[in-house]
Amino acid sequence: MAQITPDMTIGQALMANPNIAPVLMQIGMHCLGCPASQGETLEEAAMVHGVDIHELMEHIEAACAAKAE
Repeated sequence: MAQITPDMTIGQALMANPNIAPVLMQIGMHCLGCPASQGETLEEAAMVHGVDIHELMEHIEAACAAKAE
């Protein structure tokens, strides 16, 4: 699977690994399929939701690693 980076849109990240959806929903990103997610990066979404992007990326990487095993 492709590496997920903070500059990817939510839509791109979900296409790269749909298993990150629960991580995003846990921090309040409930509109994963809405049109805004197609243009909003993970970094922008984290900022809007008051989440540290580095912390979010750690959770995303852990979710990706857990599903890869």
